[in-house]
Amino acid sequence: MNRILPLILLATLSVFGCEGDYTIYDMHPPEIVIVEVPVEVPVEVPVEVIVEVPVEGGDVWVDRFDQPYTIDGIDIVWLIDKSGSMNQHAQSVVDGIEAMMLALPTSGWRLGITTTGWNNSQYTQEFPLVPGDTVQDAWDAYNNTGNSGHEAGFDSLYAYIVENQYNQSWLRPDAGLLVVFVSDEEEQSSRDFSSTPSGLQDFINWYGNLRPSVFLASIVNIPGPESQCNGNPHGNLVGQRYIDATNAFGGVVVDICSSDWAPGVQAATTQVEPFEEWELTYPPIEDTLIVFVDSVEFLDWAYNSATNSVEFLTIPLEGSHVEIGYVIEPETGDDDDSAAP
Repeated sequence: MNRILPLILLATLSVFGCEGDYTIYDMHPPEIVIVEVPVEVPVEVPVEVIVEVPVEGGDVWVDRFDQPYTIDGIDIVWLIDKSGSMNQHAQSVVDGIEAMMLALPTSGWRLGITTTGWNNSQYTQEFPLVPGDTVQDAWDAYNNTGNSGHEAGFDSLYAYIVENQYNQSWLRPDAGLLVVFVSDEEEQSSRDFSSTPSGLQDFINWYGNLRPSVFLASIVNIPGPESQCNGNPHGNLVGQRYIDATNAFGGVVVDICSSDWAPGVQAATTQVEPFEEWELTYPPIEDTLIVFVDSVEFLDWAYNSATNSVEFLTIPLEGSHVEIGYVIEPETGDDDDSAAP
């Protein structure tokens, strides 16, 4: 009996031992699933921060100008009122022309003379004054213009430049152009340019587009009390339209009653020449000076403290835009009110 019990137990264990482990297999291949997991990554972001840097001295200033298109020469036209009231100014007119001839360079210019009457300017056939001509030649040219009671400088200039076929033989489209109006009365055009404000603007637009560089000067009666005439000019004696047109081009206005036209005429002449130097508006701290030509730094210059000018060792090309920046030299002494006791 004792032997039978172990056998029964052994048989029982054998039955349960025959039961195996079961594994379920799927016949489909495994599927890969991509899951995006956001991860914070530090990124450097450039930020512009405006910082005020203290600079010794005063404010920053920029002088600027455009180099005129006159390296290839300058054509000049004087349009002179030859009405009877202008006879008293005949000597001053020729003296003014002589002053301009002396102030001009030794070559490259031509100076034509006509009247403010378009009927004269349309047909005149006078070759201009050129380098080497004398004051007597200027007198001859003045007398040969004839007389005209018309005082219409704008119309006359149009006739002289556009309609006069002879003048096409000496006028040069690629040269600079300087026009000088001389009259003791208001501008009275009505043919090509009306007497209205829009007519004035039409003239300014037309003249401004004639050449790459154009200049204007006027020798006229100016409004009182600035006038040097005996008794302030009034009404149609003031050349206001000439003055307005001249100012539109940054030109020079000379009082016709002044005893000496030469300074004004010379100033008008200077503006047409290529700038070899530029007088600064303020005294600079010299170490802060910097020059740009067409937005590119320009190094070929020197500062002349005696004249407070930047001198160009190489002349900037015609048509170039020149900028001169600097810090203004502080004034001598202390004007700060906070320093007062």
